[in-house]
Amino acid sequence: MDDLLEALARLSERLEHLESRVSALERSPKAANSRPSPAAAPASATPAAEPIALPQEGGVFPVVGKAMLGIAGAYLLRAVAESGSLPQWVVVALALAYAGMWLLWAARVPANTPFASVAYAVTSALILAPMLWELTLRFKVLPASAAAGVLIAFVAGASALAWRRNLVPVLWVANVAAVLTALALMIATRDLAPFLSALLLMAVVSEFAADRNRWLRLRFLVAPAADLAVWIPIYIYSLPESARLDYAPVHSAVLLTLPSVLFLIYGASVTFRTTWLRQRIAMFEIAQTVIAFLLAAFSWFWFEPADRVGLGIFCLFFSAADYAVAFVRFDRVRERRNYWVYSTWSALLLLAGTFLCFPPPLLALLLSAAAIVATVVGARTGRLTLQFHGLLYIAAAAFASGLLDYAVRALAGTFPSAPGWMVWLVAASVLLCYAVGGRFPGELWKQRLLRLLSAILAVSAAATLLVSALVWLASVGMTPGASHIAVIRTLITCALALTLAFGGSRWQHIELVWIAYGTLALVTAKLLFEDLPHGHSGSIAVSIFLYAVALISVPRMARLGSQRRGSGSSSKGMP
Repeated sequence: MDDLLEALARLSERLEHLESRVSALERSPKAANSRPSPAAAPASATPAAEPIALPQEGGVFPVVGKAMLGIAGAYLLRAVAESGSLPQWVVVALALAYAGMWLLWAARVPANTPFASVAYAVTSALILAPMLWELTLRFKVLPASAAAGVLIAFVAGASALAWRRNLVPVLWVANVAAVLTALALMIATRDLAPFLSALLLMAVVSEFAADRNRWLRLRFLVAPAADLAVWIPIYIYSLPESARLDYAPVHSAVLLTLPSVLFLIYGASVTFRTTWLRQRIAMFEIAQTVIAFLLAAFSWFWFEPADRVGLGIFCLFFSAADYAVAFVRFDRVRERRNYWVYSTWSALLLLAGTFLCFPPPLLALLLSAAAIVATVVGARTGRLTLQFHGLLYIAAAAFASGLLDYAVRALAGTFPSAPGWMVWLVAASVLLCYAVGGRFPGELWKQRLLRLLSAILAVSAAATLLVSALVWLASVGMTPGASHIAVIRTLITCALALTLAFGGSRWQHIELVWIAYGTLALVTAKLLFEDLPHGHSGSIAVSIFLYAVALISVPRMARLGSQRRGSGSSSKGMP
């Protein structure tokens, strides 16, 4: 034991001697100042070669030497810890103070020596990270919660020291070291909650700085690490219990709270930056907010499946809030991206909330009402976004009510039985939405797309109603077979194609003309895959005749509609 103490004393003396020599070299005056000025050489003399410049004060070598002295001191503390000559808590305190001293030194170097600042910050990180690893895993001195607390203190201290002089490299070194150490200890210790909490607090620090337009790029480091740290416990504790025996049991409240906190951090930050600071939302913020919400939603789905109604109410509440922010706070011209992002989030949250909270009949009814309201308000205020939302809601209502499934089976395949009242109600809502919003003016591609999609839904609903009504009338006097239903379908679709071609060209709804030609393409496929394989000669002849008439007449009806429109406009212009 005495030999060990003597060796440590000698090593300490050598370190002090080296430090004194380095300090003496730094304080020594430059040789150029102590030598007399040489006499001026004659003009005809050949100029002497300039001496090679060597690193002087503040150069790379002295800085690296000091950093290596710091690493040597860390190994000295490790040797003391292994020897057991000092109590463990004393060694821990000395090690933490030693790492903090180097971090403080990195923040206090002159502004014109950035390399020294980075080198001393790296030295502090290289001291802290291995020390925490060994004190937590090898020596079992620090519990996981204490190690996570040290990492939080390290990042908070680095942020406080770097704030005044905006020492970005010092901050990046501290955060990179803390993030990697937290993730590594999180996996190695099998204790997830403390290090996940540390990463969430780092996310709070980075977002606090970003809200003050400081260190915006730091979020690209902290946010993915926090997402990964949240996903790890969700994945592990969603496995069967036999597959995670090495991990301590965690209460479901913890598994629900931590992902929710992640969403709260980034949701609050994005809301503050966009609504209060009136800044344009970045693509990173859009993606990170969506990822955080999906992680939180999945955790509630998996670990608290009985409370899906609560999650649905939460979605409906935030949908209403986002709608209010989008249409009241943002200008849709100057703040177009913010307006579009918030309104899209509102629509998606409304769909998620209604599907989580309500049974199918009530769900279809509410979505139909929402579609009508959105379409009417969008048409009166000239908001194309609300028109698209109405289209989205009515499509979701058609899916929830069974209208889409019924339409597919009514227009192709085995004819279904009579649908419920909700199918007819949603079909009527589809036609009403197109009648109100299908005439949205404008020739931009988004306006044309809106009219086309609305028309496709309306034409499909109309074809379904007509085929069902005609089959019901035919069943009064006979039992319709597959061949009869095939002829009825061909008749209705061809008649619709003719009507759409004439009406679209007559009232300048080009999307109806497009749908007319698309309907002819569907009739072609229907003849190949339904009439010819399953019909008899008479029904096939009738279907082909109707198809041929439609092929000949659709272009003529389109031209006739154009002529009628021209004659109508000229007659209005006559005195």
